[in-house]
Amino acid sequence: VQLQASGGGFVQAGGSLRLSCAASGRTFSSYVMAWFRLAPGTDREFVAVISELGRNQYYSASVKGRFTISRDNAKNTVYLQMNSLKPEDTAVYYCAAGQLYLGLGDYSSSNRYAPWGQGTQVTVSS
Repeated sequence: VQLQASGGGFVQAGGSLRLSCAASGRTFSSYVMAWFRLAPGTDREFVAVISELGRNQYYSASVKGRFTISRDNAKNTVYLQMNSLKPEDTAVYYCAAGQLYLGLGDYSSSNRYAPWGQGTQVTVSS
């Protein structure tokens, strides 16, 4: 599967953005899909993950309650709805695919995912 992220941009604090990640290939529904982000001077940070059929979602504490991950397997696309954005959400956001069991709890490790999309920049001004 190949991934193409889009939807980033510049927004004021308190605003919203929706990121999309379109996948090629016929096996999209067999992958767990996740979003990570990378801000300057930091390590890649887990944001959210969704199970293959969309029944289970997990979030980092920093975004829980503000961000929502969803997927449309008919469109081979995963989304990240970001509300109440804060300046500290500024980062390059990456989507990633993985074949892992979410119940093991290691879904926040970036090394569990491949391939990755190219990233989309989100900038939140104060």
